[in-house]
Amino acid sequence: MATDIFFEDDGKQKPVVVYAHGFNGFKDWGNFDMIAERFAKAGFLFVKFNFSHNGTTPEQPESFADLEAFGHNNYTIQLHDLGLMIDWLCSTENPHCSAIDAENISLIGHSMGGGISIIKTAEDSRIKKLATWASISECKTPWGNWPPEKIDEWKRTGVAFYLNGRTLQNMPLYYQLHQDYLQHKDRLDIEQAIGRIQVPILICHGTQDPAVPVASAYSLAEWQSAAQLFTLQSDHVFGRSHPWQHAYLPAAMEVIVGKTIAFMLA
Repeated sequence: MATDIFFEDDGKQKPVVVYAHGFNGFKDWGNFDMIAERFAKAGFLFVKFNFSHNGTTPEQPESFADLEAFGHNNYTIQLHDLGLMIDWLCSTENPHCSAIDAENISLIGHSMGGGISIIKTAEDSRIKKLATWASISECKTPWGNWPPEKIDEWKRTGVAFYLNGRTLQNMPLYYQLHQDYLQHKDRLDIEQAIGRIQVPILICHGTQDPAVPVASAYSLAEWQSAAQLFTLQSDHVFGRSHPWQHAYLPAAMEVIVGKTIAFMLA
């Protein structure tokens, strides 16, 4: 899993923030280095990584070069990946372990990564704060709105295809993705997971999100009344795009980054 770590090396241990990207995403989408640098300047050790089956490779971290891996991705694999990342960060095998405060780990999850981060926070006592950006409220990406006949066809053929609107690739989705959900429905129940969380939560969402409607954020906040809900007029990626070729973040993303840093520092 290709991984980047950002921090200011001043010899002190730092609180850790781990970012989990979404479906059709990767750690570098939209020049995420700019966001990582903002967290590093605020005093965090910021970690972003590619899930093992997100379709990119270490040699091509910004391209979906391994569609076979993408097709075999699922929610429990991503939960396992995120757990491995946290284990590695807390291990003395990590060359940056002297800079890591293993007692102060927070997660940020975007979209599908938000759902993964909610479930992992409910399961892992090492996580002390959680922020979600445009998070899903059900582990049914991307088949949640498919008609029954399409689900039946998926089961019969073993594969469905999802068009990536940016790259125009037909991304394979093997039926194991749906089977994984059916076999682990209790574990993958985001409503139940967020209700069990006892650490601070910040829920951020754009009111004009076409991919994951803002209703998902309202549901999350309803299921966990102690969470902070923050909405703003923006889209699913808070004004970013890929590739992002500017030396600044869009206004909405600036607001989200500032709000999240303040939440993590509180």
